[in-house]
Amino acid sequence: MNAFAVAATALLAGFVPIGIVAMRARPIDGVVALQLAGAVATLVLLCLAEAFHRSFNFTVPVVAAVLTWVGGLVYARFFGRWL
Repeated sequence: MNAFAVAATALLAGFVPIGIVAMRARPIDGVVALQLAGAVATLVLLCLAEAFHRSFNFTVPVVAAVLTWVGGLVYARFFGRWL
């Protein structure tokens, strides 16, 4: 186990408070939690790709980062109609 695997494990613990905020807060705050969860998931995937020394797995976090950003914009536009 190297430092990147430890970092990925520590980052996974960050999903607990993000999930609590996403479930209990207002919808617009849930969008912020969704964006933060996407950033944390991207970092976890990057750490795991480096931990396992698999260079071809770096494309998945890059695509996840772009899709998280686009998904956040879609949710913000969806909730913008009612807020």
